[in-house]
Amino acid sequence: MPTVSDIKRPAVKTSGATMGWIVPAKVIVFVAALYPLARLVLLGVTDGLGANPIEFITRSTGLWTLVYLCITLAITPARKLTGVNALLRFRRMLGLFAFFYAVLHFTTYLWFDKWFDVAEIVKDIAKRPFITVGFAAFLLLISLAVTSPKAMVKRLGRHWQTLHKAIYLIATLAILHFWWMKAGKHDLQLPKIYGAVVIVLLGWRLFFWFKSRHARPTR
Repeated sequence: MPTVSDIKRPAVKTSGATMGWIVPAKVIVFVAALYPLARLVLLGVTDGLGANPIEFITRSTGLWTLVYLCITLAITPARKLTGVNALLRFRRMLGLFAFFYAVLHFTTYLWFDKWFDVAEIVKDIAKRPFITVGFAAFLLLISLAVTSPKAMVKRLGRHWQTLHKAIYLIATLAILHFWWMKAGKHDLQLPKIYGAVVIVLLGWRLFFWFKSRHARPTR
Protein backbone atom coordinates (compact mmCIF):
# COMPACT_ATOMS: atom_id res chain seq x y z
CA MET A 1 0.00 0.00 0.00
CA PRO A 2 0.99 3.67 0.45
CA THR A 3 4.52 4.38 -0.53
CA VAL A 4 4.07 8.06 -1.28
CA SER A 5 6.88 10.50 -1.91
CA ASP A 6 6.58 14.28 -1.93
CA ILE A 7 7.02 15.13 -5.58
CA LYS A 8 8.70 12.16 -7.13
CA ARG A 9 9.66 8.79 -5.77
CA PRO A 10 13.30 9.10 -4.71
CA ALA A 11 15.74 6.29 -5.22
CA VAL A 12 16.95 5.03 -1.90
CA LYS A 13 20.69 4.51 -1.95
CA THR A 14 22.16 2.64 0.99
CA SER A 15 25.66 1.54 1.78
CA GLY A 16 26.61 -1.89 3.05
CA ALA A 17 26.83 -0.48 6.58
CA THR A 18 23.32 0.94 6.29
CA MET A 19 21.94 -2.35 5.03
CA GLY A 20 23.42 -3.97 8.11
CA TRP A 21 20.83 -2.35 10.37
CA ILE A 22 17.91 -2.15 7.93
CA VAL A 23 17.16 -5.89 7.91
CA PRO A 24 17.01 -6.38 11.70
CA ALA A 25 15.18 -3.05 12.05
CA LYS A 26 12.57 -4.22 9.55
CA VAL A 27 12.11 -7.44 11.50
CA ILE A 28 11.64 -5.47 14.73
CA VAL A 29 9.15 -3.07 13.11
CA PHE A 30 7.23 -5.99 11.56
CA VAL A 31 6.94 -7.82 14.88
CA ALA A 32 6.01 -4.60 16.71
CA ALA A 33 3.33 -3.83 14.12
CA LEU A 34 1.67 -7.16 14.93
CA TYR A 35 1.25 -6.13 18.58
CA PRO A 36 -2.33 -4.78 18.15
CA LEU A 37 -3.43 -8.06 16.59
CA ALA A 38 -1.65 -10.14 19.24
CA ARG A 39 -3.28 -8.03 21.95
CA LEU A 40 -6.75 -8.62 20.50
CA VAL A 41 -6.13 -12.36 20.28
CA LEU A 42 -4.85 -12.48 23.86
CA LEU A 43 -7.81 -10.47 25.16
CA GLY A 44 -10.14 -12.69 23.17
CA VAL A 45 -8.87 -15.95 24.64
CA THR A 46 -8.78 -14.50 28.17
CA ASP A 47 -12.28 -12.99 27.94
CA GLY A 48 -10.89 -9.48 28.18
CA LEU A 49 -12.75 -7.77 25.34
CA GLY A 50 -15.34 -6.26 27.65
CA ALA A 51 -19.12 -6.37 27.59
CA ASN A 52 -19.26 -5.58 23.87
CA PRO A 53 -16.44 -7.49 22.11
CA ILE A 54 -17.55 -6.46 18.61
CA GLU A 55 -17.41 -2.77 19.47
CA PHE A 56 -14.03 -3.24 21.17
CA ILE A 57 -12.51 -4.98 18.14
CA THR A 58 -14.04 -2.49 15.70
CA ARG A 59 -12.76 0.47 17.70
CA SER A 60 -9.29 -1.02 18.18
CA THR A 61 -8.70 -2.03 14.55
CA GLY A 62 -10.01 1.32 13.31
CA LEU A 63 -7.73 3.26 15.65
CA TRP A 64 -4.67 1.25 14.65
CA THR A 65 -5.48 1.78 10.98
CA LEU A 66 -5.34 5.52 11.64
CA VAL A 67 -2.11 5.17 13.65
CA TYR A 68 -0.34 3.39 10.80
CA LEU A 69 -1.68 5.86 8.25
CA CYS A 70 -0.16 8.69 10.30
CA ILE A 71 3.15 6.86 10.68
CA THR A 72 3.27 6.21 6.94
CA LEU A 73 2.62 9.87 6.20
CA ALA A 74 5.33 10.85 8.69
CA ILE A 75 8.08 8.82 7.00
CA THR A 76 8.91 11.39 4.32
CA PRO A 77 9.03 14.37 6.73
CA ALA A 78 11.21 12.28 9.05
CA ARG A 79 13.55 11.47 6.16
CA LYS A 80 13.87 15.12 5.20
CA LEU A 81 14.43 16.26 8.77
CA THR A 82 16.97 13.57 9.64
CA GLY A 83 18.60 13.03 6.26
CA VAL A 84 18.25 9.26 6.74
CA ASN A 85 17.05 8.10 3.32
CA ALA A 86 16.87 4.51 4.52
CA LEU A 87 13.65 5.39 6.38
CA LEU A 88 11.86 5.16 3.04
CA ARG A 89 12.47 1.42 3.09
CA PHE A 90 9.97 1.10 5.94
CA ARG A 91 7.17 3.08 4.30
CA ARG A 92 5.64 0.36 2.16
CA MET A 93 5.54 -2.13 5.03
CA LEU A 94 3.94 0.38 7.38
CA GLY A 95 1.42 1.37 4.73
CA LEU A 96 0.51 -2.26 4.19
CA PHE A 97 -0.05 -2.64 7.93
CA ALA A 98 -2.46 0.30 7.75
CA PHE A 99 -4.31 -1.62 5.04
CA PHE A 100 -4.14 -4.84 7.06
CA TYR A 101 -5.84 -3.28 10.07
CA ALA A 102 -8.36 -1.55 7.80
CA VAL A 103 -9.27 -4.98 6.41
CA LEU A 104 -9.73 -6.30 9.95
CA HIS A 105 -11.81 -3.23 10.81
CA PHE A 106 -14.08 -3.65 7.79
CA THR A 107 -14.29 -7.44 8.22
CA THR A 108 -15.45 -7.00 11.82
CA TYR A 109 -18.20 -4.66 10.63
CA LEU A 110 -19.11 -6.88 7.66
CA TRP A 111 -19.13 -10.17 9.54
CA PHE A 112 -19.88 -9.70 13.22
CA ASP A 113 -21.92 -6.50 13.04
CA LYS A 114 -23.91 -7.03 9.80
CA TRP A 115 -23.53 -10.80 9.27
CA PHE A 116 -22.89 -10.27 5.54
CA ASP A 117 -26.27 -8.61 5.07
CA VAL A 118 -25.47 -6.75 1.84
CA ALA A 119 -28.75 -4.83 1.78
CA GLU A 120 -28.19 -3.57 5.32
CA ILE A 121 -24.60 -2.60 4.52
CA VAL A 122 -25.65 -0.66 1.42
CA LYS A 123 -28.31 1.12 3.47
CA ASP A 124 -25.66 2.00 6.09
CA ILE A 125 -23.29 3.38 3.45
CA ALA A 126 -26.04 5.49 1.90
CA LYS A 127 -27.60 6.88 5.08
CA ARG A 128 -24.82 7.15 7.67
CA PRO A 129 -22.14 9.73 6.73
CA PHE A 130 -19.40 8.25 8.92
CA ILE A 131 -19.92 4.85 7.25
CA THR A 132 -19.92 6.52 3.80
CA VAL A 133 -16.56 8.25 4.24
CA GLY A 134 -15.07 5.22 5.99
CA PHE A 135 -16.07 2.95 3.11
CA ALA A 136 -14.68 5.45 0.58
CA ALA A 137 -11.35 5.51 2.45
CA PHE A 138 -11.28 1.71 2.47
CA LEU A 139 -11.85 1.48 -1.28
CA LEU A 140 -9.01 3.93 -1.88
CA LEU A 141 -6.77 1.90 0.44
CA ILE A 142 -7.51 -1.19 -1.64
CA SER A 143 -6.36 0.61 -4.79
CA LEU A 144 -3.09 1.61 -3.10
CA ALA A 145 -2.49 -1.89 -1.74
CA VAL A 146 -3.08 -3.50 -5.13
CA THR A 147 -0.66 -1.09 -6.85
CA SER A 148 2.00 -1.25 -4.13
CA PRO A 149 4.20 -4.04 -5.59
CA LYS A 150 7.21 -2.94 -7.64
CA ALA A 151 5.80 -4.57 -10.76
CA MET A 152 2.73 -2.31 -10.56
CA VAL A 153 4.93 0.74 -9.97
CA LYS A 154 6.74 0.04 -13.24
CA ARG A 155 3.53 -0.75 -15.11
CA LEU A 156 1.75 2.45 -14.04
CA GLY A 157 4.77 4.69 -14.55
CA ARG A 158 4.09 8.33 -13.74
CA HIS A 159 0.42 7.55 -13.07
CA TRP A 160 1.52 5.62 -9.98
CA GLN A 161 2.56 8.87 -8.33
CA THR A 162 -0.83 10.47 -8.94
CA LEU A 163 -2.69 7.46 -7.59
CA HIS A 164 -0.59 7.11 -4.43
CA LYS A 165 -1.03 10.74 -3.47
CA ALA A 166 -4.54 9.58 -2.58
CA ILE A 167 -3.12 8.62 0.83
CA TYR A 168 -3.65 12.25 1.87
CA LEU A 169 -7.32 12.01 0.92
CA ILE A 170 -7.55 8.65 2.70
CA ALA A 171 -6.15 10.16 5.89
CA THR A 172 -8.64 13.04 5.68
CA LEU A 173 -11.57 10.65 5.16
CA ALA A 174 -10.35 8.47 8.02
CA ILE A 175 -10.34 11.47 10.35
CA LEU A 176 -13.88 12.41 9.25
CA HIS A 177 -14.99 8.82 9.81
CA PHE A 178 -13.48 8.80 13.30
CA TRP A 179 -14.79 12.29 14.14
CA TRP A 180 -18.39 11.68 13.08
CA MET A 181 -18.46 8.31 14.81
CA LYS A 182 -17.24 9.82 18.10
CA ALA A 183 -19.37 12.96 17.77
CA GLY A 184 -22.50 10.91 18.43
CA LYS A 185 -20.96 9.78 21.72
CA HIS A 186 -19.69 13.28 22.62
CA ASP A 187 -16.14 11.96 22.86
CA LEU A 188 -13.91 13.98 20.55
CA GLN A 189 -10.61 13.93 22.43
CA LEU A 190 -8.90 11.30 20.27
CA PRO A 191 -10.35 12.59 16.95
CA LYS A 192 -8.97 16.04 17.80
CA ILE A 193 -5.51 14.63 18.54
CA TYR A 194 -5.31 12.56 15.37
CA GLY A 195 -6.93 15.33 13.37
CA ALA A 196 -4.19 17.71 14.52
CA VAL A 197 -1.52 15.17 13.54
CA VAL A 198 -2.98 14.77 10.04
CA ILE A 199 -3.35 18.55 9.63
CA VAL A 200 0.32 19.03 10.53
CA LEU A 201 1.41 16.31 8.08
CA LEU A 202 -0.78 17.70 5.29
CA GLY A 203 0.40 21.23 6.08
CA TRP A 204 4.00 20.08 5.82
CA ARG A 205 3.26 18.54 2.41
CA LEU A 206 1.54 21.71 1.17
CA PHE A 207 4.36 23.92 2.45
CA PHE A 208 6.99 22.07 0.44
CA TRP A 209 4.70 21.87 -2.59
CA PHE A 210 4.26 25.67 -2.62
CA LYS A 211 7.95 26.12 -1.94
CA SER A 212 8.88 23.96 -4.94
CA ARG A 213 6.36 25.79 -7.14
CA HIS A 214 7.77 29.22 -6.31
CA ALA A 215 11.44 28.33 -6.11
CA ARG A 216 13.55 30.15 -8.69
CA PRO A 217 16.33 28.24 -10.38
CA THR A 218 19.79 29.56 -9.56
CA ARG A 219 22.20 30.57 -12.31
